[in-house]
Amino acid sequence: MLRPSSRATEHMPRPSRSVLACGVAAALLAGAIAPASASASPADPAAEPETGTVTVLAGADADAEAGDLVAAMSLREKAASLVMGHIPTTDRATLTAYMAQDGIGGFILMGANIPPTEAELRALTDALTDSGSLPPLIAVDQEGGDVARLAWDAFPSALTLKDAPADATRDAFAGRAALLERAGIGVNFGVVADVTPDPAMFIYRRELGTTPAASSERVAAAVAGEGTAVMSTLKHFPGHGAAPGDSHGGIPTTPKTRSEWDAADAAPFAAGIDQAAPILMFGHLAYTSIDAQPATLSAEWHRIAREDLGFDGIAITDDLGMLQGSGIPAYADPVANAVAAIAAGNDMVLAVAYSTPESAARIVDGLVAAVEAGALAESRIDEAAVRVATARIGLAASGRAMLPCADCGPVD
Repeated sequence: MLRPSSRATEHMPRPSRSVLACGVAAALLAGAIAPASASASPADPAAEPETGTVTVLAGADADAEAGDLVAAMSLREKAASLVMGHIPTTDRATLTAYMAQDGIGGFILMGANIPPTEAELRALTDALTDSGSLPPLIAVDQEGGDVARLAWDAFPSALTLKDAPADATRDAFAGRAALLERAGIGVNFGVVADVTPDPAMFIYRRELGTTPAASSERVAAAVAGEGTAVMSTLKHFPGHGAAPGDSHGGIPTTPKTRSEWDAADAAPFAAGIDQAAPILMFGHLAYTSIDAQPATLSAEWHRIAREDLGFDGIAITDDLGMLQGSGIPAYADPVANAVAAIAAGNDMVLAVAYSTPESAARIVDGLVAAVEAGALAESRIDEAAVRVATARIGLAASGRAMLPCADCGPVD
Protein backbone atom coordinates (compact mmCIF):
# COMPACT_ATOMS: atom_id res chain seq x y z
CA MET A 1 0.00 0.00 0.00
CA LEU A 2 1.22 3.52 -0.73
CA ARG A 3 2.33 5.60 2.21
CA PRO A 4 0.32 8.81 2.70
CA SER A 5 2.18 12.11 2.58
CA SER A 6 3.25 13.68 5.85
CA ARG A 7 2.64 17.22 4.64
CA ALA A 8 1.32 19.74 7.16
CA THR A 9 -2.37 20.49 7.37
CA GLU A 10 -2.09 24.27 6.97
CA HIS A 11 -3.77 25.60 3.84
CA MET A 12 -0.56 25.89 1.89
CA PRO A 13 -0.67 27.27 -1.67
CA ARG A 14 -0.27 24.45 -4.17
CA PRO A 15 2.85 24.67 -6.35
CA SER A 16 2.00 26.08 -9.77
CA ARG A 17 2.17 23.79 -12.78
CA SER A 18 3.24 26.78 -14.89
CA VAL A 19 6.90 26.33 -13.96
CA LEU A 20 6.84 22.76 -15.23
CA ALA A 21 4.69 23.67 -18.20
CA CYS A 22 6.98 26.35 -19.60
CA GLY A 23 7.98 25.47 -23.13
CA VAL A 24 5.75 22.43 -23.56
CA ALA A 25 3.27 24.16 -25.86
CA ALA A 26 6.11 25.67 -27.85
CA ALA A 27 7.62 22.21 -28.22
CA LEU A 28 4.29 20.81 -29.39
CA LEU A 29 3.79 23.63 -31.89
CA ALA A 30 7.33 23.79 -33.21
CA GLY A 31 8.13 20.09 -33.15
CA ALA A 32 10.89 20.59 -30.63
CA ILE A 33 10.73 16.91 -29.65
CA ALA A 34 12.07 15.02 -32.61
CA PRO A 35 13.82 11.73 -33.47
CA ALA A 36 17.44 11.70 -32.43
CA SER A 37 19.86 12.33 -35.25
CA ALA A 38 21.15 9.19 -36.93
CA SER A 39 24.54 10.90 -37.22
CA ALA A 40 25.13 10.92 -33.48
CA SER A 41 28.05 8.77 -32.49
CA PRO A 42 27.09 5.81 -30.28
CA ALA A 43 30.51 6.06 -28.69
CA ASP A 44 29.72 9.53 -27.35
CA PRO A 45 27.52 9.18 -24.24
CA ALA A 46 26.51 12.83 -24.48
CA ALA A 47 25.08 12.20 -27.93
CA GLU A 48 22.83 9.37 -26.74
CA PRO A 49 19.52 10.50 -25.20
CA GLU A 50 18.21 8.43 -22.34
CA THR A 51 15.45 6.09 -23.43
CA GLY A 52 12.01 7.41 -22.58
CA THR A 53 13.05 10.93 -21.52
CA VAL A 54 11.84 14.28 -22.77
CA THR A 55 13.61 17.62 -22.41
CA VAL A 56 11.23 20.50 -21.72
CA LEU A 57 12.50 23.73 -23.27
CA ALA A 58 12.43 27.00 -21.33
CA GLY A 59 9.54 29.22 -22.39
CA ALA A 60 6.99 31.84 -21.45
CA ASP A 61 4.04 31.64 -19.10
CA ALA A 62 1.94 28.48 -19.50
CA ASP A 63 -1.27 30.44 -20.05
CA ALA A 64 0.32 32.39 -22.89
CA GLU A 65 1.63 29.18 -24.42
CA ALA A 66 -1.84 27.64 -24.16
CA GLY A 67 -3.20 30.72 -25.93
CA ASP A 68 -0.73 30.19 -28.76
CA LEU A 69 -1.68 26.55 -29.01
CA VAL A 70 -5.40 27.33 -29.13
CA ALA A 71 -4.85 30.09 -31.68
CA ALA A 72 -3.40 27.47 -34.02
CA MET A 73 -6.47 25.20 -33.70
CA SER A 74 -9.46 25.09 -36.00
CA LEU A 75 -12.90 25.82 -34.55
CA ARG A 76 -13.69 22.11 -34.55
CA GLU A 77 -10.44 21.25 -32.75
CA LYS A 78 -11.17 23.87 -30.09
CA ALA A 79 -14.73 22.60 -29.63
CA ALA A 80 -13.52 18.99 -29.39
CA SER A 81 -11.06 19.91 -26.65
CA LEU A 82 -14.00 20.93 -24.45
CA VAL A 83 -15.60 17.46 -24.45
CA MET A 84 -14.86 14.77 -21.87
CA GLY A 85 -16.32 11.56 -23.26
CA HIS A 86 -16.76 7.94 -22.28
CA ILE A 87 -17.25 4.51 -23.79
CA PRO A 88 -17.62 1.38 -21.61
CA THR A 89 -14.72 -0.86 -22.61
CA THR A 90 -11.28 -2.00 -21.54
CA ASP A 91 -10.14 -2.76 -25.09
CA ARG A 92 -7.09 -0.59 -25.56
CA ALA A 93 -7.22 -0.37 -29.35
CA THR A 94 -10.85 0.71 -29.19
CA LEU A 95 -10.02 3.41 -26.63
CA THR A 96 -7.12 4.74 -28.68
CA ALA A 97 -9.32 4.93 -31.77
CA TYR A 98 -12.11 6.63 -29.81
CA MET A 99 -9.80 9.38 -28.56
CA ALA A 100 -8.24 9.87 -32.00
CA GLN A 101 -11.43 10.11 -34.04
CA ASP A 102 -12.46 13.56 -32.81
CA GLY A 103 -9.53 14.72 -30.68
CA ILE A 104 -11.66 15.25 -27.58
CA GLY A 105 -10.03 16.81 -24.54
CA GLY A 106 -10.75 14.19 -21.92
CA PHE A 107 -12.08 10.80 -20.91
CA ILE A 108 -13.79 9.68 -17.71
CA LEU A 109 -13.10 6.19 -16.46
CA MET A 110 -16.17 4.43 -15.11
CA GLY A 111 -16.45 0.97 -13.59
CA ALA A 112 -16.61 -0.70 -17.01
CA ASN A 113 -13.18 0.76 -17.87
CA ILE A 114 -11.32 -0.51 -14.82
CA PRO A 115 -9.41 -3.79 -15.30
CA PRO A 116 -8.57 -6.10 -12.39
CA THR A 117 -5.01 -4.89 -11.79
CA GLU A 118 -3.13 -1.64 -11.49
CA ALA A 119 -0.68 -2.65 -14.24
CA GLU A 120 -3.54 -3.28 -16.64
CA LEU A 121 -5.06 0.09 -15.73
CA ARG A 122 -1.78 1.84 -16.50
CA ALA A 123 -1.71 0.15 -19.90
CA LEU A 124 -5.28 1.32 -20.47
CA THR A 125 -4.51 4.95 -19.61
CA ASP A 126 -1.47 4.76 -21.87
CA ALA A 127 -3.82 3.70 -24.68
CA LEU A 128 -6.04 6.71 -24.00
CA THR A 129 -2.98 8.96 -24.18
CA ASP A 130 -1.57 7.39 -27.33
CA SER A 131 -3.70 9.38 -29.76
CA GLY A 132 -1.72 12.61 -29.83
CA SER A 133 1.15 14.66 -28.43
CA LEU A 134 -0.99 16.65 -25.97
CA PRO A 135 -2.34 14.29 -23.29
CA PRO A 136 -6.07 14.29 -22.56
CA LEU A 137 -7.51 14.88 -19.12
CA ILE A 138 -8.17 11.35 -17.85
CA ALA A 139 -10.58 11.51 -14.93
CA VAL A 140 -12.19 9.20 -12.42
CA ASP A 141 -14.66 9.45 -9.52
CA GLN A 142 -12.44 8.19 -6.71
CA GLU A 143 -13.95 9.52 -3.51
CA GLY A 144 -13.41 6.26 -1.67
CA GLY A 145 -16.20 4.42 0.12
CA ASP A 146 -19.52 4.52 -1.72
CA VAL A 147 -17.98 6.01 -4.88
CA ALA A 148 -14.75 4.24 -5.79
CA ARG A 149 -13.73 2.85 -9.16
CA LEU A 150 -10.34 1.43 -8.10
CA ALA A 151 -11.04 -1.59 -5.92
CA TRP A 152 -7.52 -1.56 -4.50
CA ASP A 153 -8.03 1.86 -2.86
CA ALA A 154 -8.12 0.96 0.84
CA PHE A 155 -7.73 4.51 2.13
CA PRO A 156 -10.45 5.91 4.43
CA SER A 157 -13.47 7.63 2.89
CA ALA A 158 -15.95 10.25 4.01
CA LEU A 159 -17.82 7.55 5.92
CA THR A 160 -15.16 7.77 8.63
CA LEU A 161 -13.23 10.91 7.71
CA LYS A 162 -16.14 13.19 8.64
CA ASP A 163 -15.65 12.10 12.26
CA ALA A 164 -11.84 12.13 12.25
CA PRO A 165 -9.35 15.02 12.49
CA ALA A 166 -8.65 16.90 9.25
CA ASP A 167 -5.14 15.40 9.17
CA ALA A 168 -6.72 12.04 8.39
CA THR A 169 -8.48 13.50 5.36
CA ARG A 170 -5.24 15.01 4.09
CA ASP A 171 -3.40 11.71 4.47
CA ALA A 172 -6.18 9.64 2.87
CA PHE A 173 -6.37 11.88 -0.18
CA ALA A 174 -2.59 12.04 -0.48
CA GLY A 175 -2.53 8.25 -0.68
CA ARG A 176 -5.51 8.16 -3.03
CA ALA A 177 -3.88 10.71 -5.34
CA ALA A 178 -0.68 8.70 -5.43
CA LEU A 179 -2.64 5.63 -6.54
CA LEU A 180 -4.24 7.63 -9.35
CA GLU A 181 -0.99 9.24 -10.44
CA ARG A 182 0.68 5.84 -10.60
CA ALA A 183 -2.19 4.60 -12.79
CA GLY A 184 -1.80 7.48 -15.23
CA ILE A 185 -4.95 9.31 -14.12
CA GLY A 186 -4.61 13.09 -13.99
CA VAL A 187 -7.98 14.25 -12.61
CA ASN A 188 -9.90 13.10 -9.53
CA PHE A 189 -13.58 14.01 -9.32
CA GLY A 190 -13.21 13.09 -5.68
CA VAL A 191 -13.64 16.00 -3.27
CA VAL A 192 -17.27 16.30 -2.19
CA ALA A 193 -17.80 19.86 -0.94
CA ASP A 194 -21.53 19.46 -0.28
CA VAL A 195 -22.66 19.79 3.32
CA THR A 196 -25.78 18.73 5.24
CA PRO A 197 -26.45 17.60 8.82
CA ASP A 198 -29.31 15.37 7.64
CA PRO A 199 -28.49 11.63 7.37
CA ALA A 200 -31.54 11.17 5.13
CA MET A 201 -30.09 13.39 2.40
CA PHE A 202 -28.75 11.74 -0.76
CA ILE A 203 -25.25 13.18 -0.35
CA TYR A 204 -24.82 12.66 3.41
CA ARG A 205 -22.67 9.51 3.28
CA ARG A 206 -20.30 11.12 0.79
CA GLU A 207 -19.81 14.54 2.41
CA LEU A 208 -16.63 15.27 4.36
CA GLY A 209 -18.32 17.20 7.15
CA THR A 210 -21.79 17.76 8.58
CA THR A 211 -21.32 21.47 9.32
CA PRO A 212 -19.92 24.23 7.09
CA ALA A 213 -16.85 24.60 9.31
CA ALA A 214 -16.11 20.87 9.52
CA SER A 215 -16.65 20.35 5.81
CA SER A 216 -14.50 23.38 4.92
CA GLU A 217 -11.60 22.13 7.00
CA ARG A 218 -11.69 18.65 5.46
CA VAL A 219 -12.27 19.85 1.89
CA ALA A 220 -9.19 22.08 2.17
CA ALA A 221 -7.25 19.15 3.66
CA ALA A 222 -8.31 16.84 0.82
CA VAL A 223 -7.16 19.33 -1.82
CA ALA A 224 -3.88 19.87 0.01
CA GLY A 225 -3.42 16.11 0.29
CA GLU A 226 -3.90 15.54 -3.42
CA GLY A 227 -1.41 18.32 -4.09
CA THR A 228 -0.12 18.26 -7.65
CA ALA A 229 -0.31 14.46 -7.94
CA VAL A 230 -3.77 14.83 -9.48
CA MET A 231 -6.06 17.74 -10.29
CA SER A 232 -8.52 18.03 -7.42
CA THR A 233 -12.17 18.62 -8.28
CA LEU A 234 -14.70 20.22 -5.95
CA LYS A 235 -18.25 18.98 -6.40
CA HIS A 236 -21.24 19.53 -6.67
CA PHE A 237 -21.32 23.32 -6.90
CA PRO A 238 -23.21 25.22 -5.52
CA GLY A 239 -24.01 22.45 -3.03
CA HIS A 240 -26.18 19.35 -3.00
CA GLY A 241 -26.76 19.49 0.74
CA ALA A 242 -29.45 22.15 0.52
CA ALA A 243 -31.38 20.57 -2.34
CA PRO A 244 -33.28 17.36 -1.46
CA GLY A 245 -33.30 14.58 -4.04
CA ASP A 246 -30.87 12.73 -6.29
CA SER A 247 -29.72 14.62 -9.39
CA HIS A 248 -29.26 11.32 -11.22
CA GLY A 249 -33.03 11.20 -11.70
CA GLY A 250 -34.27 14.76 -11.45
CA ILE A 251 -33.31 18.36 -10.66
CA PRO A 252 -33.09 18.78 -6.87
CA THR A 253 -34.43 22.21 -5.94
CA THR A 254 -34.18 24.56 -2.97
CA PRO A 255 -35.64 28.03 -2.27
CA LYS A 256 -32.53 28.92 -0.22
CA THR A 257 -31.50 32.56 -0.73
CA ARG A 258 -28.10 33.90 -1.66
CA SER A 259 -27.46 35.12 1.89
CA GLU A 260 -28.40 31.71 3.28
CA TRP A 261 -26.10 30.02 0.76
CA ASP A 262 -23.26 32.39 1.66
CA ALA A 263 -23.68 31.49 5.33
CA ALA A 264 -23.51 27.72 4.86
CA ASP A 265 -23.15 25.86 1.54
CA ALA A 266 -20.64 28.30 0.05
CA ALA A 267 -18.03 27.76 2.76
CA PRO A 268 -16.58 24.35 1.74
CA PHE A 269 -16.30 25.44 -1.90
CA ALA A 270 -14.62 28.69 -0.87
CA ALA A 271 -12.17 26.70 1.26
CA GLY A 272 -11.30 24.40 -1.63
CA ILE A 273 -10.92 27.32 -4.02
CA ASP A 274 -8.67 29.11 -1.52
CA GLN A 275 -6.56 25.94 -1.49
CA ALA A 276 -6.29 26.35 -5.30
CA ALA A 277 -8.40 23.38 -6.41
CA PRO A 278 -8.05 23.51 -10.21
CA ILE A 279 -11.46 22.07 -11.21
CA LEU A 280 -15.00 22.90 -10.10
CA MET A 281 -17.86 20.57 -11.05
CA PHE A 282 -21.27 22.18 -11.42
CA GLY A 283 -24.25 20.16 -10.24
CA HIS A 284 -27.67 19.66 -11.81
CA LEU A 285 -29.49 21.37 -8.95
CA ALA A 286 -31.43 24.62 -8.72
CA TYR A 287 -31.47 27.36 -6.10
CA THR A 288 -34.61 28.96 -7.47
CA SER A 289 -34.28 32.29 -5.65
CA ILE A 290 -30.96 32.79 -7.44
CA ASP A 291 -31.65 31.14 -10.82
CA ALA A 292 -34.43 28.79 -11.87
CA GLN A 293 -32.01 26.98 -14.17
CA PRO A 294 -29.88 24.14 -12.79
CA ALA A 295 -26.44 25.45 -11.86
CA THR A 296 -24.89 23.54 -14.74
CA LEU A 297 -26.72 25.82 -17.18
CA SER A 298 -26.67 28.99 -15.05
CA ALA A 299 -24.54 31.94 -16.11
CA GLU A 300 -25.24 33.52 -12.71
CA TRP A 301 -23.74 30.60 -10.76
CA HIS A 302 -20.68 30.68 -13.00
CA ARG A 303 -20.38 34.43 -12.31
CA ILE A 304 -20.60 33.78 -8.57
CA ALA A 305 -17.87 31.14 -8.76
CA ARG A 306 -15.55 33.34 -10.82
CA GLU A 307 -16.19 36.81 -9.43
CA ASP A 308 -17.33 36.25 -5.86
CA LEU A 309 -15.32 33.15 -4.91
CA GLY A 310 -12.32 33.86 -7.14
CA PHE A 311 -12.26 30.52 -8.95
CA ASP A 312 -9.96 30.65 -11.98
CA GLY A 313 -9.67 27.01 -13.01
CA ILE A 314 -11.70 24.66 -15.21
CA ALA A 315 -15.47 24.61 -14.75
CA ILE A 316 -16.94 21.27 -15.78
CA THR A 317 -20.47 19.92 -15.83
CA ASP A 318 -21.63 16.89 -13.95
CA ASP A 319 -22.67 14.18 -16.41
CA LEU A 320 -25.00 15.80 -18.94
CA GLY A 321 -26.76 12.47 -19.33
CA MET A 322 -28.26 13.12 -15.92
CA LEU A 323 -30.08 16.17 -17.31
CA GLN A 324 -31.38 14.06 -20.16
CA GLY A 325 -32.45 11.40 -17.68
CA SER A 326 -34.40 13.89 -15.56
CA GLY A 327 -37.40 13.41 -17.84
CA ILE A 328 -37.83 17.17 -18.21
CA PRO A 329 -38.63 17.92 -21.89
CA ALA A 330 -36.43 21.04 -21.93
CA TYR A 331 -33.38 18.85 -21.29
CA ALA A 332 -34.16 16.01 -23.69
CA ASP A 333 -31.59 17.08 -26.32
CA PRO A 334 -28.04 16.25 -25.18
CA VAL A 335 -26.41 18.45 -27.82
CA ALA A 336 -28.55 21.46 -26.86
CA ASN A 337 -27.63 20.81 -23.22
CA ALA A 338 -23.93 20.86 -24.11
CA VAL A 339 -24.22 24.11 -26.05
CA ALA A 340 -26.16 25.72 -23.19
CA ALA A 341 -23.59 24.49 -20.67
CA ILE A 342 -20.66 26.01 -22.55
CA ALA A 343 -22.60 29.24 -23.10
CA ALA A 344 -23.30 29.44 -19.35
CA GLY A 345 -19.59 29.31 -18.54
CA ASN A 346 -18.50 25.67 -18.35
CA ASP A 347 -15.12 24.94 -19.90
CA MET A 348 -15.77 21.22 -20.36
CA VAL A 349 -18.88 19.10 -20.76
CA LEU A 350 -19.00 15.58 -19.37
CA ALA A 351 -21.03 12.97 -21.25
CA VAL A 352 -21.57 9.47 -19.82
CA ALA A 353 -25.18 8.30 -19.43
CA TYR A 354 -27.04 7.68 -22.70
CA SER A 355 -23.85 8.30 -24.66
CA THR A 356 -22.57 6.14 -27.52
CA PRO A 357 -19.24 6.14 -29.38
CA GLU A 358 -20.81 8.77 -31.68
CA SER A 359 -22.06 11.10 -28.93
CA ALA A 360 -18.84 13.10 -28.59
CA ALA A 361 -18.78 13.86 -32.32
CA ARG A 362 -22.40 15.02 -32.20
CA ILE A 363 -21.61 17.37 -29.32
CA VAL A 364 -18.59 18.77 -31.18
CA ASP A 365 -20.71 19.26 -34.30
CA GLY A 366 -23.35 21.01 -32.20
CA LEU A 367 -20.85 23.42 -30.66
CA VAL A 368 -19.41 24.26 -34.06
CA ALA A 369 -22.87 24.76 -35.54
CA ALA A 370 -23.87 27.03 -32.64
CA VAL A 371 -20.83 29.25 -33.24
CA GLU A 372 -21.42 29.36 -36.98
CA ALA A 373 -25.08 30.29 -36.40
CA GLY A 374 -24.14 33.08 -33.98
CA ALA A 375 -25.83 31.34 -31.04
CA LEU A 376 -22.55 30.79 -29.18
CA ALA A 377 -19.64 33.23 -29.18
CA GLU A 378 -16.38 31.80 -30.48
CA SER A 379 -14.64 33.86 -27.79
CA ARG A 380 -16.39 31.65 -25.18
CA ILE A 381 -15.01 28.55 -26.94
CA ASP A 382 -11.55 30.16 -27.01
CA GLU A 383 -11.64 31.07 -23.31
CA ALA A 384 -12.62 27.53 -22.35
CA ALA A 385 -10.12 25.92 -24.72
CA VAL A 386 -7.25 27.94 -23.25
CA ARG A 387 -8.12 26.81 -19.73
CA VAL A 388 -8.28 23.18 -20.83
CA ALA A 389 -5.07 23.46 -22.86
CA THR A 390 -3.25 24.97 -19.88
CA ALA A 391 -4.18 21.94 -17.78
CA ARG A 392 -3.17 19.51 -20.50
CA ILE A 393 0.16 21.28 -20.99
CA GLY A 394 0.72 20.87 -17.26
CA LEU A 395 0.21 17.12 -17.60
CA ALA A 396 2.61 16.98 -20.52
CA ALA A 397 5.21 18.92 -18.56
CA SER A 398 4.98 16.47 -15.66
CA GLY A 399 6.10 13.74 -18.06
CA ARG A 400 3.74 11.10 -16.67
CA ALA A 401 1.13 11.57 -19.36
CA MET A 402 3.47 11.62 -22.35
CA LEU A 403 4.57 8.58 -24.29
CA PRO A 404 7.95 9.49 -25.82
CA CYS A 405 9.10 7.19 -28.58
CA ALA A 406 12.13 5.02 -27.97
CA ASP A 407 14.25 6.88 -30.54
CA CYS A 408 13.31 10.44 -29.58
CA GLY A 409 15.72 13.03 -28.27
CA PRO A 410 15.85 16.80 -27.79
CA VAL A 411 16.64 19.11 -30.68
CA ASP A 412 19.67 21.38 -30.14
